[in-house]
Amino acid sequence: MRTTFLSELKELKTDMLQMGAYIEDAIKNTMTALVEDDLLLAQEVINKDCIIDDAERTIENLCLKLLLTQQPVATDMRMISSALKMITDMERIGDFAADIAEIVTKGGRTGTGYHIELIDRMGRAVIRMVDEAVLSFTNSDLELAKKVCKSDDEVDNLFNGAKNVLLDCIRNDEKLAERALDLMLVSKYLERIGDHATNIAEWVIFSITGVHVNTENG
Repeated sequence: MRTTFLSELKELKTDMLQMGAYIEDAIKNTMTALVEDDLLLAQEVINKDCIIDDAERTIENLCLKLLLTQQPVATDMRMISSALKMITDMERIGDFAADIAEIVTKGGRTGTGYHIELIDRMGRAVIRMVDEAVLSFTNSDLELAKKVCKSDDEVDNLFNGAKNVLLDCIRNDEKLAERALDLMLVSKYLERIGDHATNIAEWVIFSITGVHVNTENG
């Protein structure tokens, strides 16, 4: 029985890592589509969102099976219950990536090179956060999870900087105002992705320590 349980725990970590790869690819591809105005790549992100949804259901079913049939001890119970919470955040990250891709497909060129550069910096930061959040779970890495939580301040600062620049553009450049509004929405979605990555890291901290640090992201 214990051998089966350990095998299924390993399967859970593998599935979590795979779902993490799916959402990373979604963010990377949607940012590439935005920067390069690649409408086909943006549509591909939208089309593949169902894969992320399927991964969430698969992991959810495995977690429920483990909880109902294996009677895990406290540490394993925390890890499994944390995974159930994390996949909700991971699925939302996939949704936000698809939402950004929708803006790309409908908006055409989305601003000047400088504006795109600001958003691209945010994109790179949240991709790193998501990657490190998932790795902190699969490797039970407490320090990496704490690093992710601290990184959210960087994303918030980038968001505030981009917001100020884009608001100035909306007020002063009528030709770019509509595109600036699109990018404002993109920046908000990226900021929310950062929040969800932080949520994931907080659940990793809980799974390892039994203490849930809540920074009120969601």
